Amino acid sequence: MSSIRYSAFFLALLCGASFPVTAATTAGTVNGAAATSVLAIPARQPFLWDNATVYFLLTDRFHNANKGNDFSYGRKADAAPLRGYAGGDLAGITAKIKHGYFKELGVNVIWLTPPVEQIHAGTDEGTGKSYGFHGYWARDFTRVDANLGTEADMRTLVDTAHAHGMRVLLDVVMNHTGPVTEIDPVWPADWVRTGPACTYQNTETTVNCTLVNNLPDFRTDSDASVALPPELVKKWKAEGRYRKEVQELDAFFARTGWPRAPRYYLMKWHADWVRKFGVDGFRVDTAKHVEPAVWQQLKQVASSAYEDWKRRNPQKKPGDEKFFMTGEVYNYAIAHGTQFRMDGGSLINFYENGFDSMINFGFKSDASQSYETLFSTYSAQLQGALSGYSVLNYASSHDDGSPFDAARAKPFETATKLLLSPGAAQIYYGDETARSLIVAGTSGDATLRSEMNWDELASNAGRDGYTIGEVRQHWSKLGLFRQAHVAVGAGLHQKLSDQPYLFKRTYEKNGVQDKVLVALDLPVNTSQTVDVHGVFADGQKLRDYYSGKYAIVTGGKVIFNSNQGILLIGQE
Repeated sequence: MSSIRYSAFFLALLCGASFPVTAATTAGTVNGAAATSVLAIPARQPFLWDNATVYFLLTDRFHNANKGNDFSYGRKADAAPLRGYAGGDLAGITAKIKHGYFKELGVNVIWLTPPVEQIHAGTDEGTGKSYGFHGYWARDFTRVDANLGTEADMRTLVDTAHAHGMRVLLDVVMNHTGPVTEIDPVWPADWVRTGPACTYQNTETTVNCTLVNNLPDFRTDSDASVALPPELVKKWKAEGRYRKEVQELDAFFARTGWPRAPRYYLMKWHADWVRKFGVDGFRVDTAKHVEPAVWQQLKQVASSAYEDWKRRNPQKKPGDEKFFMTGEVYNYAIAHGTQFRMDGGSLINFYENGFDSMINFGFKSDASQSYETLFSTYSAQLQGALSGYSVLNYASSHDDGSPFDAARAKPFETATKLLLSPGAAQIYYGDETARSLIVAGTSGDATLRSEMNWDELASNAGRDGYTIGEVRQHWSKLGLFRQAHVAVGAGLHQKLSDQPYLFKRTYEKNGVQDKVLVALDLPVNTSQTVDVHGVFADGQKLRDYYSGKYAIVTGGKVIFNSNQGILLIGQE
């Protein structure tokens, strides 16, 4: 279905209507066999970061709502394939929130790539001319990049997400500036180092170095006071905001008592996005390439800013959770627990340095395991060594050249394993629509960053063995189940039987109780009898969130005439 038709469907449900999703042959609807599910708004559940369903998107590649800002600062359409600006903007994300696209997937967190002003020119990084469309090549951390919109657009996006029950996770970079170009000068030497390039032999050659050539590395190790970069002073004066920015910096350093060292400027600038707009958490880029203690201080500053924003905006705040941080520590896997082995062998506990969660680079390979091996191993780790923390699992991403199912041959299995695994789940834009990750004519990570395939979704394009609409519907059903039941991602996993493969998840913490049963790989086109004894009591009304059907527990069993190969069972 198109986002417009889905939106109308959900509006009807909100008004109390109940009806099945039926197939249609008009453009923008799902073609083919009639669907048997009933999508419904889940009962309101407490939000838990441990059970979050995070939608990660590259703003520039998602949806273009304002074609007037497609080429700002003199940028041109002269980049190598998929290395230039495509036109997506903040207003485009807001439009999709309003249309119900994320809600229909059960998404409750939107992860934005850095919206800060990027270098203005393109540069050749060895793969052809590239621009900073991705957000990781900052020029000015205090400004929204004009290609993406304005401060008003940013504020509207966050407010709209909050109004729809979603949090916003902001990507932040403290490791490096953007590359140096003919119009984007290098920052002063007391701010950045321009060499040597990292060799990753030990901690020193992983932290005190540049990730690659021509990517200046911030001197986050320095305690020396530094003056504002002359180019930034010149820019702020031209924009008429120099005095205001300096006054805010003076107040920040007076309040904290910290020296005017580079890392503290950066902390102030990043926290301003929290204080101004109310973003609910940070995804920290290149975390292992910065001294770990820096992240603890960033968490402190951002948390204070978040509480300040909530006090000033009691009607806008989405909840009472504390500020959240998840970290990108390259090659961290859930199996590492709290101790990550850095290059050279030293162990670092990033969880003790400000992080509530870590991105789990191990999932993409772990997903090749059986359901039970995957689920039980993850549950044991999260309930054991990682108790009190969590991980963010992903199957594909913007810079991982080895995603699970790169050919999109197994989109249903991908969804089932990702969205039913213990831990939080990251949907990379287009996972749910089988957006191609193999694009002819591209090189490196560009192939992972094609534009969102809205046209394929609208036309319900066919692939080898499936349609885009069928894939989208499968992801939606699983996502709505996660949203309705915190036990899915945050609960304790326990296998109940091998044939059929049946497991339960239970959650009981801080006054919140939840439990679900899931059956996978069932025979299709037949009714399903499930033993729920010891989990649900006789007389209880249960729902299968996959088919939308209901059943009453009788004699410790329920019977669902779902004709599906999967059951997602819980109480509404």
